[in-house]
Amino acid sequence: MTSLFDTLADRAIATKDISGKDALELYEVGKKDPFGLFARGSRIREHFKGNSVNLCGIVNAKSGVCPENCRFCAQSAHYHTDAPVYPLMSADEIAAKGRTARQGGAHMFSIVTSGTRIETEAEWETIYRAIGMLSAMGLKPCGSLGMLSEETALNLKKAGLYRYHHNLETSRSFFDNICSTHEYDEDTATVRIARAAGLTVCSGGIIGLGEAMEHRIEMAMTLRELDVDSVPINILNAIPGTPLENTPALTPMEILLTVALYRFILPNKDIKLCGGKEKNLRQLLPLAMVAGCNSLLTGNYLTTLGRDTSADLEMIRDLGMVPEMR
Repeated sequence: MTSLFDTLADRAIATKDISGKDALELYEVGKKDPFGLFARGSRIREHFKGNSVNLCGIVNAKSGVCPENCRFCAQSAHYHTDAPVYPLMSADEIAAKGRTARQGGAHMFSIVTSGTRIETEAEWETIYRAIGMLSAMGLKPCGSLGMLSEETALNLKKAGLYRYHHNLETSRSFFDNICSTHEYDEDTATVRIARAAGLTVCSGGIIGLGEAMEHRIEMAMTLRELDVDSVPINILNAIPGTPLENTPALTPMEILLTVALYRFILPNKDIKLCGGKEKNLRQLLPLAMVAGCNSLLTGNYLTTLGRDTSADLEMIRDLGMVPEMR
């Protein structure tokens, strides 16, 4: 076990080239010696990222009535949930949310909107203004605004956007089980368009949708091919009223094994622990940092509560790590 872990950790550091077969073998062996795997994930993280942890916050700037039918989503118009419904916030409202996140320790802040894409010029103008306001207060502005065209991506870059967020949600081979209102290639195209415009890119997905570890590894390989900068790992928070409301929860150890594998496959990328982390990892949340995470989505999520940023900062410092400075 030790030999396999060390051999593949050395390879991840030297070549950044762990195969899907390697990752699956790591998983099978890691189930028998999870803490050995976590230790090597931590070594890879420290090599590329040191002991620094970056924090980002988000605002649900436009909520509900999304035409997509993603089976996990509380904001889909296809399902009946208790998610709030409201139009795009004003730039001032978005900036106020960003100011609160900055005061709490976040140095990146994302404007998130429901829907396939932003449709009106008035909405774009509000978003461009909000980006400028967030940047002026010392935050790195990010956006999760749906599908992009080359023109809108370039306009976002010109407005001062630092990072574009667009999740693949799951692997290509499992995607049809999750969404049928758009194609997987539309998501990968948006990631490529954002990168071509000069934006950094945050793209990952949700685990616990009913997929197997092979699907998670497949998604990680796609993200490596797309050369994204940051990989958010969300854990399903099953929402009443959605088709996945009765999906069995992943165990904390299964989540931690996934985190470690992503660090091996994507050794030099930010691995960001996001929605569902408190509910699903419970007392084992700090072990996600040990297993390979170097980034956290902090504060509340889109339609569910997170935890106070002060608790994340305390955890980071208790682990001997340091929050990344703005």
